[in-house]
Amino acid sequence: MISNYAKDLKLHNSLTGKKEKFLPIDKNNVGMYVCGPTVYNNAHLGNCRTFISFDLIYRYLIHLGYNVRYVRNLTDVGHLENDDDNGEDKVSKKARLENIEPMEVVQKYTLDFHNTLKKLNTIPPSIEPSATGHIIEQIESIKQILESGFAYEKNGSVYFDILKFNKSKTYGKLSGRKIEEMLNQSRSLDGSSDKKNPQDFALWKKAEKNHIMFWDSPWGKGFPGWHLECTSMSKKYLGNYFDIHGGGIDLKFPHHDCEIAQSEAIDGNNPAKFWMHTNMLTLNGKKMSKSIENFILPNEVFNGNNEILSKSFSPNVVKFFIYQAHYRSVLDLSNDALLASEKGFKKLMSGFVLISQLDHNDKASDFDVDVWISKCYSKMNDDFNTPMLIAELFDCIKFINNVNINAKNLNTNDKEKLITTFNNLLFNVLGFNEEVEDSKKSNSSDELISLLIKIRNQARSNKDFKLSDQIRDDLLKIGVQLNDEQNSSSYKLI
Repeated sequence: MISNYAKDLKLHNSLTGKKEKFLPIDKNNVGMYVCGPTVYNNAHLGNCRTFISFDLIYRYLIHLGYNVRYVRNLTDVGHLENDDDNGEDKVSKKARLENIEPMEVVQKYTLDFHNTLKKLNTIPPSIEPSATGHIIEQIESIKQILESGFAYEKNGSVYFDILKFNKSKTYGKLSGRKIEEMLNQSRSLDGSSDKKNPQDFALWKKAEKNHIMFWDSPWGKGFPGWHLECTSMSKKYLGNYFDIHGGGIDLKFPHHDCEIAQSEAIDGNNPAKFWMHTNMLTLNGKKMSKSIENFILPNEVFNGNNEILSKSFSPNVVKFFIYQAHYRSVLDLSNDALLASEKGFKKLMSGFVLISQLDHNDKASDFDVDVWISKCYSKMNDDFNTPMLIAELFDCIKFINNVNINAKNLNTNDKEKLITTFNNLLFNVLGFNEEVEDSKKSNSSDELISLLIKIRNQARSNKDFKLSDQIRDDLLKIGVQLNDEQNSSSYKLI
């Protein structure tokens, strides 16, 4: 049964740049496609922000009562190092460097991706198709694009003809890039290129002699282009027109612009009613990227084994930190931001636990619970505004604390409504793990380690280096590494 709150849900559509009322194409059924990872390396925390955000969207749509088919692909072939179809396939390159089979690379990093998202308590998608598992579908898509006249074959490769496409349709409608600007910014082709125009992109690439991954096709041995897999797999599992297509903001151009062009060439349809994009997670004010070595892996945050943070932080704290910014806003990761998030999350969970411990009574409540519940849903219905939802949760916690000291009253009926609503929002929608007890243990551990550091600092001050070294060495044996500074010490778990 669809919730009454569903009628007010609005989503920001990247295609129109506006918030629009969400009405599924097929009544109670929702189709959602999200571009997944290229499984050639560990996903860094910036990558995970996208999947956490779309997990929230998936969870909320389910919570509202919709039947959701969530498709998220795995790119295991065809993603070249450069967007202009130059360079090696990322999976093949990793296999060559590690001297292993490409599918060993794929298996290794797919497992790591799944394990990381499991720690972050995300729900697996309904379908997780891979590019290599859908070569036949991609070849069929290329045939259809060739038949439409918007592609051409040259020396065993097939390219999408952007200039020809743009004569009758519009390329770049999602990113807003104009074909004239792209022409001015493009380098001229050298004599070795098979492309008619620099802007054209590969649908099928001929496999050179040293290429590891290739398949038979009507155009010879080769492999599909990166943009093609999402068009082919979304059509197979969601149809020619579905509700939501999502991904990181960096995929707007060229990946999603190319997807739209491919789809319109095949059947005339922009494939999705709503296009949604998450913004970047930066690290200490700079773009998080492996290419500039400015990144941090989720497990490095969870275990504290890194040179950036002063301690470890739980997956719950990481999710809470991410939710404190809207998914379309840039969010900067820093040690101070995570420390503040840890404090906030513990305060929120302590307040939630306190609700069930309050005394029962039938007096009138000093808090309009029904109005507050409506406010919570209105924040989520406003394009999944998690920062404002969290503000509403804390507003209620403030009231709960006043009830606890007998300054305000909460009756039994409203108390049950609060428990139900907090359970739904914290665990079913925001997807936090129920780690209340673990959180208490974590607090005790932090306090105990801090006490030992305090004793050690006093020993150092008294020049009792034997005791000081013993505390340091004993903590190291149980996985606590101290970092000494001039007047203080910090620690991380190893």
